[in-house]
Amino acid sequence: MKKPLKIPKFKNEDQERDFWAKIDLSEYYEPSDFERVSFPNLKPTTRAISIRMPEYLLIRLKEKANEINIPYQSLIKEYIRKGLMSTL
Repeated sequence: MKKPLKIPKFKNEDQERDFWAKIDLSEYYEPSDFERVSFPNLKPTTRAISIRMPEYLLIRLKEKANEINIPYQSLIKEYIRKGLMSTL
């Protein structure tokens, strides 16, 4: 740690936002001062996409999902994940 950081009391969020926007944390901390943290309950951000596929493939996919009792979109995501992991 280079020098202690004194954090003032803020009257509102705007004041706090301005404080953190103007401060350079590299003046106060070294990279070795930080600890790795984990957020196990944080859900990844998802985004809807549109994909065209042959109708017969979609029907087969829905049949397979029904066989194993999961939503077909979850099955698509799992197939994509497995495909990506096998290429890495």
